[in-house]
Amino acid sequence: MITRQTAPVQWQLWIVAFGFFMQALDTTIVNTALPSIAASLGENPLRMQSVIVSYVLTMAVMLPASGWLADKVGTQRVFLSAIVLFTLGSVLCAQAHSLNELVMFRVIQGIGGAMMVPVGRLTVMKIVPREQYMAAMTFVTLPGQIGPLMGPALGGFLVQYANWHWIFLINIPVGIIGAIATLLLMPNYRMQTRRFDLSGFIMLAIGMATLTLALDGHKGMGLSPSFLLGLVVLGCAALAGYWWHAKGNSRALFSLRLFKTETYRIGLTGSLLGRIGSGMLPFMTPLFLQIGMGFSPFHAGLMMIPMIIGSMGMKRIVVQIVNRFGYRHVLVTSTLLLALVSLTLPLVAMLGWVYLLPVVLFFQGMVNSLRFSSMNTLTLKDLPDRLASSGNSLLSMVMQLSMSLGVSVAGILIGSFAHHQVVADSPEIHSAFIYSYLCMALIIALPALVFARVPTNIAPNRTLTKGQSNGPTRLQ
Repeated sequence: MITRQTAPVQWQLWIVAFGFFMQALDTTIVNTALPSIAASLGENPLRMQSVIVSYVLTMAVMLPASGWLADKVGTQRVFLSAIVLFTLGSVLCAQAHSLNELVMFRVIQGIGGAMMVPVGRLTVMKIVPREQYMAAMTFVTLPGQIGPLMGPALGGFLVQYANWHWIFLINIPVGIIGAIATLLLMPNYRMQTRRFDLSGFIMLAIGMATLTLALDGHKGMGLSPSFLLGLVVLGCAALAGYWWHAKGNSRALFSLRLFKTETYRIGLTGSLLGRIGSGMLPFMTPLFLQIGMGFSPFHAGLMMIPMIIGSMGMKRIVVQIVNRFGYRHVLVTSTLLLALVSLTLPLVAMLGWVYLLPVVLFFQGMVNSLRFSSMNTLTLKDLPDRLASSGNSLLSMVMQLSMSLGVSVAGILIGSFAHHQVVADSPEIHSAFIYSYLCMALIIALPALVFARVPTNIAPNRTLTKGQSNGPTRLQ
């Protein structure tokens, strides 16, 4: 049974937004700083994807437990623990002296991140009616967009005029403020839980970890083909084992009953494929601007701001767009547009039309934001209440797994086409990025085939309005 609400709904939504802010700030800062971190650690900047993959893969592996922990221990306690772990991981990352150390400490950050955003999203699901969920998430993510807006420019500034260690140290004051706000304002929602499905969790973790490592194991880690084959076989066997384990098992970590909801089944498949392509963009864009075009870290960071502004602007009208045109048309169109706009970026840059880059990035942010918001809400909006926690955790896991796969694929593409030879702003590196972006555009467009199957008779979403004069903010 859910515990009594102890703070106005509006304050609870703002606390969740603060968690989104922490994670978004860290992610955008790190992406911009990768070439400088590589130079400091004596590594090839085209092989730094492990810094990103270690973080998001850890999140994907740990996410299945987040919903159960939130229900068992309470959302406040889990959210507070997530902030503490995330901040501790940031401190350790700032002390790293090698790539291996940095990757290891990013894993600690990933454990904190695995509980932060999904538990925040679960809190929103508990305090607002399901038909108002899209409007509530739009409200929550708008303040969280301050992180991405600050991140690229702040990361570039710190790297260029101080050193890369500060991109992690900046999380310390943010973490302290977030922890205090959580203690004072967030209620500790709890629900009755069953025993944790440890065997299912282990099988899913093995499946995700082995398949992701196998993807980039040959070039990134120097693993032999026979060892890679063993990882693939083990990963597929683990996932097949989980499916058999969950079949007819009411205590499974993720019930197969989730897939009886058509919108959830389609939305989850589309999210998995769609975020592989979208996950490549935050890694490739700063790398292209710095390695491909020779921009300074600060300049590259500033160029990312139009993309965030476009994303923020779209979130204000995404509900109206989806209600006007429907989920199917919005998702198919935005997917194809994102592929086209993403391919336009390197072409505009290499033609010397530098002043058009902010315009391209602005539209890329708008289209990407529209697709993200539509995918998330389509997936969760029709789930019955008894499956909400499990469905939310599975969606969060798939989101992180697909972004991890996206970064790995991006690293493989650019590393293969460039043959790991880095000469900034050279014809060779230009060709490598053009081929990489062509492949990316195809990968981004692929989920349109899935979204074309979205039903046309989905109920519209409600919008966010102000409640009574002395009452909390409500969704109408």
